[in-house]
Amino acid sequence: MKTSSVALAVALFICSLGLAANLAAADKPAAIGAAGKGAVVKKPVLKIDATPISEIKSAVVTSYADVLESIRPAVVSVYSSKLVRQQVPEFLRQQGLKGGEQTQRGLGSGVIVSKDGYIITNNHVVEGADELKVLLNDERELTAKVIGTDPKTDVAVIKIDAENLPAATLADSAKLRVGDVVFAIGNPLGVGQTVTMGIVSATGRRVGILEEVAGYEDFIQTDAAINQGNSGGALIDARGRLVGINSAIISTSSGNIGIGFSIPINLANSIMSSLLETGTVSRGYLGVQTQALTADEAEGFGISKDTKGVVITDLNPADGPAAKAGLKREDVITAINNKAVTTRDDLRLIIAQTLPGTKIIVKYIRGGKIETQEVILGKLPDDGLANGEFLPGIAVAALDAAVRKELRIDERVEGLVVTEVAENSAYSQIFPRGAVIVQLNRVPVTDLASAKRELRDGRNLAFVYYRGAFRYLTFVVR
Repeated sequence: MKTSSVALAVALFICSLGLAANLAAADKPAAIGAAGKGAVVKKPVLKIDATPISEIKSAVVTSYADVLESIRPAVVSVYSSKLVRQQVPEFLRQQGLKGGEQTQRGLGSGVIVSKDGYIITNNHVVEGADELKVLLNDERELTAKVIGTDPKTDVAVIKIDAENLPAATLADSAKLRVGDVVFAIGNPLGVGQTVTMGIVSATGRRVGILEEVAGYEDFIQTDAAINQGNSGGALIDARGRLVGINSAIISTSSGNIGIGFSIPINLANSIMSSLLETGTVSRGYLGVQTQALTADEAEGFGISKDTKGVVITDLNPADGPAAKAGLKREDVITAINNKAVTTRDDLRLIIAQTLPGTKIIVKYIRGGKIETQEVILGKLPDDGLANGEFLPGIAVAALDAAVRKELRIDERVEGLVVTEVAENSAYSQIFPRGAVIVQLNRVPVTDLASAKRELRDGRNLAFVYYRGAFRYLTFVVR
């Protein structure tokens, strides 16, 4: 929990009735439980209604029961459990004493978005879990597997094995306006499915909740009551359509005070599509360094001091997408695909939500004249997934000269080195810090993406280099 100078506690509520809040937050679009390498992933069929809510013409509304009746069965409870091994000092382990195990449990919510069982929830609801159970509206409890997660947006996709499920209809969250009526649906504090009502208080909110993972925030703010257990639940408009995934609150007491945040469904849907198609989240890359344009700088560039935009301070790399398209230093970017760019965060979010290889139209000012230029986006370099969390509590990194020198790893050894081991990780006795994962299931691995592709449910075989020796070891992914 973080506390600001005005005594507001920022809570990424881990939706827990006792779940430990020490889950790692690494840059790791993950695919534990996803289809194996080379498998064809069947994309879910989504229901989408992009009509603006303002186009509805109706008489005075005295009840929203009929509107909510069809969407409520699509909102489910998500129960997580994590096996934590108690640590025992080395000298006691040598005497045969073993640490005990303890199960930590958590509670969140999720939204079924396809009839064949795809569910969108929050990354922090499923992160680190060894087992997930989904409780449906009809009281059926099913085991879920993690298809993929993205800590940078706090989105996760899980799946249950079932057919003909009630599925939410997705709206176009970009058409939300401040003042639109919305409903939050979830399982707060484990009391059972609950519906609360409010309005859209703001859109495009960035409050620093995902700062630690250099995340992408574009929250819908609402005063509909959201409490612990609502994480991953639905934000619904007055037509019963899904507009957001509830994610966080700002509170002085970890409870609702009318400041809740939801991930726009447009963003959550794009993350889901990327996870299903590639097993990772691929983000666009423009290749520029920028700063917000001030009034003084605008006058210095010979343009109106009221101009809003970001000025290019450097092109990095020199042969990157922006440079290839002819953009230059001192160009002032004012819009991307007709979407206004007034801050660096605006630019970063728009580009990150666009797939690599996409052609975009950049509107900019050069020498006092408005210009436009087509740019084909590259792929964000850190989405190569060289570093991040390999297994719950086990962080890895690609080998480089500095790491080799620090850990005295032979130049002939290639693979992923274990850089951090959480004390409560179920895998801490298997992968010590400094161990190099050379192969996984007999396939060489050199970055996190390749390791994730080879990881499978159940028993896995790793070939590891540690303290000057190679060895095989097995471990189980639940």
